[in-house]
Amino acid sequence: MNDGRLRGDALTLAYDRRVVVKDLDVRITDGSFTVIVGPNACGKSTMLRSLARVLRPQSGSVYLDGQAIASYPSKYVAKQLGMLPQSPIVPAGIVVEELVARGRFAHQRLLRQWSGEDEAAVKDAMRQTEVTDLADRFVDELSGGQRQRVWLAMALAQQTPLLLLDEPTTFLDLSHQFEVLDLCAELHEQGRTVVAVLHDLNHACRYATELIVMKAGSILAQGPPSSVMTPALVEEVFSMPCRVMDDPETGTPMIVPASRARRHALAS
Repeated sequence: MNDGRLRGDALTLAYDRRVVVKDLDVRITDGSFTVIVGPNACGKSTMLRSLARVLRPQSGSVYLDGQAIASYPSKYVAKQLGMLPQSPIVPAGIVVEELVARGRFAHQRLLRQWSGEDEAAVKDAMRQTEVTDLADRFVDELSGGQRQRVWLAMALAQQTPLLLLDEPTTFLDLSHQFEVLDLCAELHEQGRTVVAVLHDLNHACRYATELIVMKAGSILAQGPPSSVMTPALVEEVFSMPCRVMDDPETGTPMIVPASRARRHALAS
């Protein structure tokens, strides 16, 4: 298997003494749009945080370009890897454009401060996420959906080849969910490697080039949605009988949960 730019070897991940992931190997395929799915508390976000160097492994290592990610200077990692966390904290009294501009931090040096390139990156990120009209608004006054798009704009402004997104569609209504996922697909088509945690299996199957399916801190399956997503796997991971058929719009797998009557019949 091609190790790719980003991987984790023998990862054990914990919060204090509570182990969430134990002895896990994970490989992110270069140039993929990889989506991580699984039930609540299975370790999806924990694994993503370790790949982003936000959470230090209790044991094992994350590697970027063949070298332990912990050994790199922070600015170097920030130029290679952008991360949208699940519940980012908004700095007090900051307006949208200022927050998005923080995505350019890694590009600043002692003798190279704010430039036209930085300005263009911020403007482009705000345009792509449709928050330009919010530029002068205080972030803590925005709706949850608006705020989520602003955080995504900050991650885009970093202009990194690797982009990690933890539940990027949280707080978004249905149309904005598809807009954000369409944008992720466009970024992937432009050459970025995108890794996202999603809850909606049909969204995951429609957009991902590769799925990572997790349960109880382990990876049960990894590969293209067409080969990974089966009724047996969905039932094993989510305890949900279902049918898997072709999405009439895209031809990708579409999960249709069993009816209440059928679930009761199967359970009896």
